[in-house]
Amino acid sequence: MLAYRHAFHAGNHADVLKHTVLALVLQHMNLKAKGWRYIDTHAGAGGYSLQGDYAKKRGEFEQGIGRLWDRADLPAPLAELVALVRRFNADKGLIQYPGSPAIAQALMRPQDQLRLFELHPTDHKILASYLGEMPGVEVQLGDGYASLKSQLPPPTRRGVLLIDPPYEIKTDYPRVLAALREALERFPECVVLVWLPQLQLIEAAQLPQRLKAAADAGARKGWLHARLTVAQADARGFGLLGSSLFIANPPHTLQGELQAVLPFLAQALAQFDGARSALDRSANA
Repeated sequence: MLAYRHAFHAGNHADVLKHTVLALVLQHMNLKAKGWRYIDTHAGAGGYSLQGDYAKKRGEFEQGIGRLWDRADLPAPLAELVALVRRFNADKGLIQYPGSPAIAQALMRPQDQLRLFELHPTDHKILASYLGEMPGVEVQLGDGYASLKSQLPPPTRRGVLLIDPPYEIKTDYPRVLAALREALERFPECVVLVWLPQLQLIEAAQLPQRLKAAADAGARKGWLHARLTVAQADARGFGLLGSSLFIANPPHTLQGELQAVLPFLAQALAQFDGARSALDRSANA
């Protein structure tokens, strides 16, 4: 797991989906004056150069945020995401891409809190130097899964948890499921976002159904599952075909917002003719 570096993938189609949903959730949280706590179990470096060797090696951002950068017809949530990325670049062009902590920090208010966990020592050092001294922000070198006991529930009883591991080792799949269950046991109203890769692996195929069952048992406000397929597997059956966001206790506005955004993303980010999107919901979402 410590070999994984998100810089290779920053700004790709999966980041676009994840950060669109994250921004929508936090913007909804901001509609009430009471503060919220954002917990990121796999925070990464906080921001990534798109001009560096890592990003240029694969150029994944060109098939993600790069396709949205100059479009004038974006639905409002995507236009707002692009605006956030432009702010991160100080309007100097698409040079850097913000990670989830930077998206959250851009949307937090003085009464809000960020609790950011990262195990990779290099990424932790970068993240700590970027956000570690900001009011309301704590950056820790540690296991984000193990943080839930100390972080949930927050004093204000308003919280957002992002679980976003690299899934490079198969133990991440059961740990994600266990983390969702623990979060909902400790704080049944917590908004939990789980990023999921779309891979031709049995673990990747089974996890969404297991998350739905866990949320059915523990979430007060149901769940949504937003899926985006943009690519085909390679000749050996490998590759990231797309990704999805599983949301437990989604804001009541999120379903309608995603119904408008997901088909647009499928068309805009398509890498083959069969690109598609889907949005599933529980009966009480």
